[in-house]
Amino acid sequence: MLLGIPLWVVLVTLLIFLSGYMAFKTMQEEREQDQQFIEREGKVYIDRMKEEKQIREQRRQRSN
Repeated sequence: MLLGIPLWVVLVTLLIFLSGYMAFKTMQEEREQDQQFIEREGKVYIDRMKEEKQIREQRRQRSN
């Protein structure tokens, strides 16, 4: 017993806090991964739009 509190109660309390910390840490890592994925996909989209714009400009120049 620690300060009149059973050891198992202290242990369970510590495990609850550890679990909360791990959940918070995992949530932040997932948010970072999601942000990286969004940025990567956004870059792919913008690159496709630039390519399409170049193709349209080339077609326009050929037709003139």
